[in-house]
Amino acid sequence: MARLHSLELLPDEAGQVAVRRQWQALRDAGLPSQLDHRGSSNAAHVSVVEAPALSSDALDVATARLGSLLPVTAVVGGVLLLGGGGGRVAMARPVQLSDDVVRRVLAVRVHVPERRHHGWVPHLTLARGLDRSDVPRALEALGDHDAALELRLASLRHWDPDAGEVTDLAR
Repeated sequence: MARLHSLELLPDEAGQVAVRRQWQALRDAGLPSQLDHRGSSNAAHVSVVEAPALSSDALDVATARLGSLLPVTAVVGGVLLLGGGGGRVAMARPVQLSDDVVRRVLAVRVHVPERRHHGWVPHLTLARGLDRSDVPRALEALGDHDAALELRLASLRHWDPDAGEVTDLAR
């Protein structure tokens, strides 16, 4: 699969620490974790849109529509399993945002016709490639880490895999 450009909303430092504790709990249990992602761009985030390319128009709209709102409060709760068929899934936490934030995200997404997913499920990824049979162990490892959590999404960035660069669009 081609590497995709992405627009991402990132939690502030306290939120990064809270999510990394969950990543660490999975790793400590010997399970896949986003801590396994060794890239320098690896950070807890909510993807706004992913696509083979992002136009300057899409980046401008994102900066204007989303950047002007930051920081925003997000409520994180529960656990999601994402993925199609096969024996492996991604484990994530669903993120609830205000209607205004959702409307603005959708306004950005319409400027990216080649986007990877045509629906939007805001979430924070905890692990990819988790064997379905390990889901109960992963839930146990998370323990009280899966309790409801309030985060401040404080920045918007663009990941450009072609250049290998992250650009902060708004803080």
